[in-house]
Amino acid sequence: MTALNQLFLLLILFQFKHFVADGPLQTKAMVDEKSRYGATLGIVHAGIHGILTIVVVMLVLHGWVWAVVLGLIDFAIHYHVDYVKERLVKYWGFTPADGPFWWALSADQMMHHLTYIGLAALAAAA
Repeated sequence: MTALNQLFLLLILFQFKHFVADGPLQTKAMVDEKSRYGATLGIVHAGIHGILTIVVVMLVLHGWVWAVVLGLIDFAIHYHVDYVKERLVKYWGFTPADGPFWWALSADQMMHHLTYIGLAALAAAA
């Protein structure tokens, strides 16, 4: 498989991974705890993202060292992006009825997708 094909496959799988980890595998309790730094369920949520990143990279590249490194990077970035978004939303008291709530959510999602572009580029270059 060419590096370009690997890059596109990684990007597609990262999108699917994001859907699974932020959708069906995320509970309301996880969302509620993401605004408390170091809270167990916020860490678990980011950990799910990191583990699934390891799985995706292993499926495409079959290299466990890079897979673990990229999984740890995803874990750390995902955790902090979620934390900052949740803290801002709670601090300002935004709810889904407020426009800025959706701006915060959109910025959060954009940061996650930019992370996946960076991770895929690192993985494909490795």
